[in-house]
Amino acid sequence: MKKKIGDLMTKTSLNTSYVEDLLTENNYIPEENIVTVTFLALSLKKPILIEGPPGTGKTELSKAISQAFDRDFFRIQCYEGITFEQIVGEWNYQKQLLSLEMSKKKETEADDVFLEEFFIKRPLLSSFINERDSVILIDEIDKADEEVESFLLQALGEKQITVNDLGTFDLKNDLLVIMTSNSQRQLLDETKDRCLYLYIDYPTFEREVAIVKSHSPEAPPALIENVVKVIQKIRKLNLIKTPSIRASVDWVSSLMIFGQNNLDEESLRKTINVVVKNEEDKNKVLKNIKLD
Repeated sequence: MKKKIGDLMTKTSLNTSYVEDLLTENNYIPEENIVTVTFLALSLKKPILIEGPPGTGKTELSKAISQAFDRDFFRIQCYEGITFEQIVGEWNYQKQLLSLEMSKKKETEADDVFLEEFFIKRPLLSSFINERDSVILIDEIDKADEEVESFLLQALGEKQITVNDLGTFDLKNDLLVIMTSNSQRQLLDETKDRCLYLYIDYPTFEREVAIVKSHSPEAPPALIENVVKVIQKIRKLNLIKTPSIRASVDWVSSLMIFGQNNLDEESLRKTINVVVKNEEDKNKVLKNIKLD
């Protein structure tokens, strides 16, 4: 049975070993720096800012923390042009108009249509007013503009969100905020100052083997080690898209579907499209990667 926050609270204090155990039991194999920052974020109640290449487990860490500590999970996927309404919420104009029309037909006094029942809550507000402790992932915050970043910073700092015509909502739970960035633009100094910083790179050979084993426990150990060894060679090439950790997991699963217990030249050519995502990268891999 997985450990949950109830077990955690029976201990005198949270410690790094316990955090590592919780994450591992919830299918996330952490490095020491990941364990340390997670421990400090929970202890100090500070947000985490995670940077690193795509496909290294930044998003998966936030989900694993949510599962390990039995918290509800919310996510904001940032993109260029994202607005306040898409982060916090917006009025349901159709429902408001319908209510006014019904009042008009019944010839009764119009209902107040600026009530919470007419407001569509988006992830940030939902996470704020959630009764259970929660995790909110603000994914790729560097894609949002500085105005949105400033608003998020103010809301999180003041632990309040104000919606015009509706009122102010106070934070109702112990909300852990996790932000990820691919460094498309420099974040505000105020954001960095308020966060604990974590950089997640591609894993070592040993850690990647452990990650793949956790996702594919039925796979032969020799096959997993063989695939990870080749994946790590591929990542050293100058590719348009570097293979993610998920690619390693998918590659092992694909080889097992074909009944392969090892990765040879034929199976490499047959399944390479699981790993690379364009023809130029495919040709480069087939030309430069030689199996032992």
